[in-house]
Amino acid sequence: MPPGHPMQATSLRFAAGARTLGSVGRSAGLVVPSFRSPPRLSGVDRTLRRRPDGGATVSVRLRGRPWVAVLTDMIDGVLATNRLPAGDAADARSALWAAAERADLVDTAPRASWAAPATREEAA
Repeated sequence: MPPGHPMQATSLRFAAGARTLGSVGRSAGLVVPSFRSPPRLSGVDRTLRRRPDGGATVSVRLRGRPWVAVLTDMIDGVLATNRLPAGDAADARSALWAAAERADLVDTAPRASWAAPATREEAA
């Protein structure tokens, strides 16, 4: 894929993301929601349905969305399911993103547009 073009969400990436987030979440003692696609409600990107047993289902729209947006919704779904306080949520978010990077679920290659200019002249 050419640099600067986001990876598109696919069902295979979605399944790999669910496995990775589930494994990391369980090892951290979190309640891991089930993941499905698409949401039952039309016009939304993500829904969360809580179950009486304390579990939850996070539904995420894949079609026409960049993969990083879908993965963000999945990670946010894990955090919302667990109703974590801000500090704990930040730690869990970092751990989940790190696991996604280790599993090659996100493109971590630097993009030219992200790099700061090396000198003042280059910025002009």
